[in-house]
Amino acid sequence: MTEAPDIVVGSGPAGISAATALLARGRKVLLLDGGKALDPANETRRAALAATPPEAWPAGSAEAWMAPQFATPPGQVRRYGSDFAMEAGEATFAELLGWMGLRASRAAGGLSNLWGSAVLPYRQADMAAWPITADDLAPHYTAVAGFMPVAGRPDDLEALLPAFPMQGRKGLTPAVQAEALLARLARARERLAQLGLTAGAARQAVDLGCHRCGLCLHGCPYGLIWSARDQLARLRASPALTYRPGAILTRFEEGPDGVTLHLAGGESLTAPRVFLGAGVLESARIILASLPLLGGLDLRDSQHAFLPMLHRWRNARRPDKGRFHTLPQIFLELDAPDISAHLVHAQVYAWNEFYAPELIANYARRLPGSAPLFRALSRRLMVAQLFLHSDHSHRIGLRLARDGRLLPSLDENAAMFPTLKAAAARIGKAIGQTGLLPLTFAVRPGAPGSSFHVGASLPMNRTPKGAESDPLGRPAGLARVHVVDASVLPAIPATTITFPVMANAHRIGTLAG
Repeated sequence: MTEAPDIVVGSGPAGISAATALLARGRKVLLLDGGKALDPANETRRAALAATPPEAWPAGSAEAWMAPQFATPPGQVRRYGSDFAMEAGEATFAELLGWMGLRASRAAGGLSNLWGSAVLPYRQADMAAWPITADDLAPHYTAVAGFMPVAGRPDDLEALLPAFPMQGRKGLTPAVQAEALLARLARARERLAQLGLTAGAARQAVDLGCHRCGLCLHGCPYGLIWSARDQLARLRASPALTYRPGAILTRFEEGPDGVTLHLAGGESLTAPRVFLGAGVLESARIILASLPLLGGLDLRDSQHAFLPMLHRWRNARRPDKGRFHTLPQIFLELDAPDISAHLVHAQVYAWNEFYAPELIANYARRLPGSAPLFRALSRRLMVAQLFLHSDHSHRIGLRLARDGRLLPSLDENAAMFPTLKAAAARIGKAIGQTGLLPLTFAVRPGAPGSSFHVGASLPMNRTPKGAESDPLGRPAGLARVHVVDASVLPAIPATTITFPVMANAHRIGTLAG
């Protein structure tokens, strides 16, 4: 008798990490996935650019590659000129309310087709009272880094976040503005520490063969920003893995001997164990349809905001000329108990091609003829994206509508704006000592959910009840269904979410069953 395979649902970072762990144990895996991919026309355009180095591209090629991203519909994120990686809001929500910034994905690789590639482990102090520790995740960060590249270098961030050492690793060459700022941060290190700020070079999930063509925010033509679809391609070479794109799970039922899964279209499958990593929205839809007594789920958000800053030094060259990348350049970690018991995380971005159009759209129309001024100003602009712990952020309630889509509601946190304002002021005060002029009056919060650092709808607990899960991601009362995505995090720390989610999914895949 042939042993039935375990079923993994979703090929995003969590699902692919769990599948990798299961295969390493010698288990057979059936991977069910939406499986959407880049359309042939845009793939042909991408391949044409990737066939030559940037200096050999025909005139106007880069501009043509960027153009579709500037025309992205509100609320969406687009790469490669395509919307394949993100579901339109109406596909997920029965009521798409104006405040909702979160979206789902049914693409091969999930939302990792769109992410900014930032990777950090969680700090133990931000995991207090969790049923797992930073030490529990540490070996799984290392395992994940075995199939996901991590570019970065040892620096002061390691003492604060030691679960993933950076010894022996190399980082991408920073953009000219970031290189200057890193040097200034190093010189101001002691003064920054007195304000609770630790700075270091960003860590990104990027291949070191990066051409620094500057098209990061439009879809890397060379595919050098890691996506879970890269590992999916490797796993599909294994005879122990069967991949089924276009398979959408609607609900499941657990019995004493296995789990029955019902797919859109009427097909049913059975498996000894199921690992649900479809992303927090899709997983919520499936859980609510399968466990109707829950009634609803609450997603915890990590509120984010943008702090613009102007540099007052002269660069060696214009930041929009030459070779550069537009991924996060610098990480800032604020440890200030008078503001928050948790770290406040910030990612600093140097110049990118979205700055000038946004400045012109927001300000130049009020001052006729001022567009050239704002283009010049954009070349002195740097932006810090701040993230708060979920304790200081709004929550998003989810219920299931009659048509199977989700009904969202917002539970506002009165502490969010005061904490955000205080954190921005402290970071602004510290960063002001480096020659940057922080425009704290212009801090702009993102919409709830729009950070995509969201989860904790089925938080892990040692003794789960209600809408909780055990340390192996099993919702209360279940023994064979393991949720492996951000849904099972007990809270959402401010530091980057994807790397810890992948490590936790790999941990569950290693230990379950």
